[in-house]
Amino acid sequence: MCVNSHCTIVLGVVNILVCGSRQVKSLVLINAVTETETMSLKIGVENGSEGRTIAWVLEHLGCFSYGENSQKALEALPAAVQEYNEWLLRHKQGAWVIPLDQDFHIDGTWKVYQIDKNFSVASEGYEVNAWFQDDWKPLAEVEITRGIELLNMSRADLLSTVEGLGEETMNLKLPGERWSIAGILKHVASAELWYLDRLGMAFPSEQLPSEPGERLDKVRTHMVDILPSLVGSKLVVGIEGELWSPRKLLRRAAWHERDHTFHIRKLLKL
Repeated sequence: MCVNSHCTIVLGVVNILVCGSRQVKSLVLINAVTETETMSLKIGVENGSEGRTIAWVLEHLGCFSYGENSQKALEALPAAVQEYNEWLLRHKQGAWVIPLDQDFHIDGTWKVYQIDKNFSVASEGYEVNAWFQDDWKPLAEVEITRGIELLNMSRADLLSTVEGLGEETMNLKLPGERWSIAGILKHVASAELWYLDRLGMAFPSEQLPSEPGERLDKVRTHMVDILPSLVGSKLVVGIEGELWSPRKLLRRAAWHERDHTFHIRKLLKL
């Protein structure tokens, strides 16, 4: 991919111009060119997250793609946007669909790294995830309202995915997996509470119910109660060597639940 920060991706059947040369490679559904004009949609590229790259569509919560590196993640964006639009339409949110004729602008790139207890970069330790320039922006009321609705949509998908599963299936731990399906549900809730804790807005973890559904419901109810109070907030917190803001909280919460819903559907071969 281009090393130029003004690379853009165009949804269509086009070619890639390799920066710094005249070589052109054919590619379906993606085009990278150097531009100086302002692009329509902003992309944050996070390299090294659990051994892969995430391409975040920063202005559309829950829209992202994965790849083994930044180029592969960007190449996967058109299909991810198409899936996201179909998801919105299934939930009757056609007004939020991303036009497929828009360009993508790489707004920021982050390399995930680990730090030790002294906050020095280390080979192992706490993983510091992406902080994009966009994460500084206070959330507007319309973004909070939409964010809550998107969280409702992702929760409905998650619950419908596991609906009707027996206790044996829910608690079966498959080879190579860190958690059972019940464990994944608990993890989704616990992670969401952890995100809130980054901003000092979590309830004590000791109050988390042990039953997965109750845990999900308790944390999400707390999240939805908190979010409206964050309209216009300029809060930025540095904790354990990582920066957090209300926008980053919402970005990661929307991503995390959709990611694990995809994960569970894959395990169930749906």
